[in-house]
Amino acid sequence: MKVLFAGTPAVAVPSLNALVEAGFDVASVLTRPDAPLGRKRVLTPSPVAARAAELGIPTIKAARVDAAATAAIEAVAPDVAAIVAYGGIVPRAALDVPRHGWVNLHFSLLPAWRGAAPVQRAIIAGDDVTGAATFQLEEGLDTGPVFGTVTETVRGSDTAGDLLERLSLSGSVLLSQTLSAIEAGHAAPQPQQGDVSLAPKLTLDDGRLDWKQPALALARRSRGVTPEPGAWTTLDGQRVKLEPVELHPDVTDLEPGHVTVQGKALLVGTGSHAVRLGRIQPAGKKMMPSADWARGLATPESVVFE
Repeated sequence: MKVLFAGTPAVAVPSLNALVEAGFDVASVLTRPDAPLGRKRVLTPSPVAARAAELGIPTIKAARVDAAATAAIEAVAPDVAAIVAYGGIVPRAALDVPRHGWVNLHFSLLPAWRGAAPVQRAIIAGDDVTGAATFQLEEGLDTGPVFGTVTETVRGSDTAGDLLERLSLSGSVLLSQTLSAIEAGHAAPQPQQGDVSLAPKLTLDDGRLDWKQPALALARRSRGVTPEPGAWTTLDGQRVKLEPVELHPDVTDLEPGHVTVQGKALLVGTGSHAVRLGRIQPAGKKMMPSADWARGLATPESVVFE
C-alpha cells in the first residue's frame, strides 16, 4: 500500500519511522517549509523533513494544502495518507485523493480535546488519563470516525513535552496497526461517542500564572505549557520565565505572589498554599535555579510576582 505521510514536528517522526519499519511504501512526505531558527534565523528543515531526507523519501514542502500541494499529492497517487501534526487544514480536494482517505493520529481520546493542543489542555485541566486515537480525517475539526485508541496515564510530574514524547511512541504503533488493518480490509472505524471538549492552540497568555489561583491549578498550568509557550509571571513590569512549579502544602500563610526563602527552596504564595519554584529566567538573564537567583536579592521577602 502506497502511503503519503504528512507531518512536521519531532513528535511526528516516530510515526514516520514506524511506517517505514513496518514495510509500508512511504512514497512521499508532506511537511511545512523550512523555517528560520536560532538567533541567526537560519532556514532549517522541519524534523520530519530532516528524517525523510535521511530515509531518502522525497518531500512536498507546503505551508498549506493549496492547489499546488494537492496536485503534488495527486502525482504521488497514494492509496492512503497518514497525518500526524502536519500543522494545516486538509481541504476536500486533497482528502479525496487517496482511495482510503486520510488517517489522522491525534493525541487525545476523541471526542475529548479536539484541536491543536490536546495534551497541553489535558494536563492543564487535570486529566488523570489521556491517550491517542487514529481516525478518518474529515473536513470537520477532528470529528471523523475512530479506528483505534491507546491510553496513557498522566503522571504527576508530566510536562506537555514529557507526555507528548510517550504518546508519540505508543501512537506510532497504533498508526501502523491501523494502516495494516486498512490494507487487510479489516478496519471498521466507529463514530465518536462522549462529551466533546476543545483544545485550541496555546498562546503566550496561556502561560501566565495567576497567583490568586489555587496551587494545584498553577502546577498543572505550568506543566501544561512546558516547553511551549512556557510559564511566566511579571516582576516590576518585566516578564519572568518559569519552569514548572511544585506543590508545597506546608506553607499556607503567604499572600498570592509573595515570595519567601525556606532553606534552599524559593516559595511563592497562591490562592491556597505555597508552590516551590524550580528554575527561573529573569528578564535579560539566563535560566537559573531559583535559589541562586534569590541569593542575589537583598531582601527576597520584598519580591511580589504579579
